[in-house]
Amino acid sequence: MPRFSVKSVVAVLLIVVVGGAFFFCEYLIYFPAIFRCAWPKLSHAWGGEGMDGQPVDSPVHAMVLSDTHLLGAVGGHWFDKLRREWQMERAFQTALWLLKPEIVFILGDIFDEGKWSSQKHWEDDVRRFHRMFRHSPDTELVVLVGNHDIGFHYEMDWFKLQRFEKVFNASSTRIVTTKGVNFLLVNSVALHGDGCPICQSVEKELIKLSRDLNCSFQSSQSNSEGTENCEGSQTYPPTAPIMLQHYPLYRVSDASCTGQDAAPPEERHLLFREKYDVLSKEASQRLLQWFKPRLILSGHTHSGCEVLHDNKYPEISVPSFSWRNRNNPSFILASVSPSSYTLSKCFMPEESTVIGVYCSAGACLLLLLLAHCLWMKGLMQLSLCLLGKHKSL
Repeated sequence: MPRFSVKSVVAVLLIVVVGGAFFFCEYLIYFPAIFRCAWPKLSHAWGGEGMDGQPVDSPVHAMVLSDTHLLGAVGGHWFDKLRREWQMERAFQTALWLLKPEIVFILGDIFDEGKWSSQKHWEDDVRRFHRMFRHSPDTELVVLVGNHDIGFHYEMDWFKLQRFEKVFNASSTRIVTTKGVNFLLVNSVALHGDGCPICQSVEKELIKLSRDLNCSFQSSQSNSEGTENCEGSQTYPPTAPIMLQHYPLYRVSDASCTGQDAAPPEERHLLFREKYDVLSKEASQRLLQWFKPRLILSGHTHSGCEVLHDNKYPEISVPSFSWRNRNNPSFILASVSPSSYTLSKCFMPEESTVIGVYCSAGACLLLLLLAHCLWMKGLMQLSLCLLGKHKSL
């Protein structure tokens, strides 16, 4: 029977403790967290059931996250960048593997320094994003623009906007239609209403999209009244859109927001600034009047919130997906049909849990080393004692 030395046993225990803690915190921990999540059933939808009151077959399964804030070359410490990107990559790839969404929306602020990064740094940020959020052809990835991607209103320009749109091969304001569901993507950074060239272009496109949707409704109802103004319009499924944007619609504060992903109590009563923290009252009302969305999904605040505008337009603020901004990042799972939708929230592992596991592993290491040292010290004292007795004989 093989005999093991004390040193080899201690070495094995050290490897098991260190390796086990590392493997659990960096790989395994995402699986139980996301495994608890599931696509919600449309039979219990906020927006109602199917046309006949039965669960809807084959809804769109959409995953919605926000504010990834990939750190740049200026403000990102190398370890912080490495750590946050690894966390987001593992969480996202695990979610894709377990949940298999058909479409993924990221609601802006993809990059932290897109508003001022040089072309070289921009290309590096884009390369890292594509590595982290890689996906199979079965999953469509749709990215919206945020203020950190092209700058706040006073910082944005055509170069930054077109650079962003070129990377993601699409206009920042458009409608994406899947299985009869209209997802309206809004460049909310350009909704200041001050007549800036980009603002004018975005508002013109929104007015066109609103007209196209209204004409699609009229055409589906076989209503000839008003259709003479619809010649040449784009046809969409005649359903109210789900509106997605970076900035939330106007609200005074997060005072009414609750839940484990809401803003901290000390921040909930801070007043929001129009055109900076939220859209202006005017821009918010125009969007609601133009599109009458059945649901609004927004980001920017880094915290979760549920708001009902005008007593009929629900808005969900999606928290940040980065552990740099939250201890408990999360994302939205949405099951959507042309007539209904339902949502659920999927929480990621808390960073405090990871720190706790590493601290526990460190404590175990210290105990093992201390026990080993005490044992070795005892052996040495015993040896010296026996040696002294032998000499005296």
